[in-house]
Amino acid sequence: MATNTDPTGPWSLVVPLKPLARAKSRLTPATGAELRPRLALAFARDTVAAALSCPAVLDVVVVTDDPEAGAALTAAGARVVPDAPDRGLNAALAHGARTVRAGRPRAALAALNADLPALRPAELSRVLGYSAEFPRAFVTDAAGIGTTFLSAAPGVELRPAFGGPSRARHLDSGAVEIGLTGIDSVRQDVDTGDDLRAALVLGVGTHTAEHLGGHPAGPWAAAVSRAAVTPGRARGEGPTALPTNLPPDR
Repeated sequence: MATNTDPTGPWSLVVPLKPLARAKSRLTPATGAELRPRLALAFARDTVAAALSCPAVLDVVVVTDDPEAGAALTAAGARVVPDAPDRGLNAALAHGARTVRAGRPRAALAALNADLPALRPAELSRVLGYSAEFPRAFVTDAAGIGTTFLSAAPGVELRPAFGGPSRARHLDSGAVEIGLTGIDSVRQDVDTGDDLRAALVLGVGTHTAEHLGGHPAGPWAAAVSRAAVTPGRARGEGPTALPTNLPPDR
């Protein structure tokens, strides 16, 4: 079980996940319809595993109505709660934040995307440490348009504004943009085939690697083989080799 064995860190993370049948629809041209929902769950499992391996993280709350995802992420050590509002991403995140603070009213909390398969605990630790200096702070995605992480200090409302050009909305809301270098794994969410190739270059976690490499007839298997992903990658034990000749989008 990928739990934090010394849960003394102050942070609670909220991770939203759509029902797998609808998740990561923009990946379909690159991966096919059959593999896409499996990858969505694999991304989430790698994200949660890396987050729970971060010493600064006390717990992870996943907001999802998907029973398969809920069972898998519970087994990984997350607390899974249903998407009771059922009104989209930001309502789900606000619900997760309320759930956290119902039990820990003074919790420092952060929203984290579920599609960060290359996430490294050490980089997440740096982001959390930086965020602790501000009421609210956020990480812009690799494209420079969206958001992958948003924090709220104890006593501060999260006020998530994810989706589309959320960087501008979070800036307008008064959140501080985190300008740290060397946090590529926190920035690299995966929505498209190009994003997946970029994540493979960084080095993906074991669940994502197993699903991509487990389809030998598919175009991604060779890329995963070249990436030489190891089980320790999700625990931040060093980068993988860089894959080359990654498959193009179809």
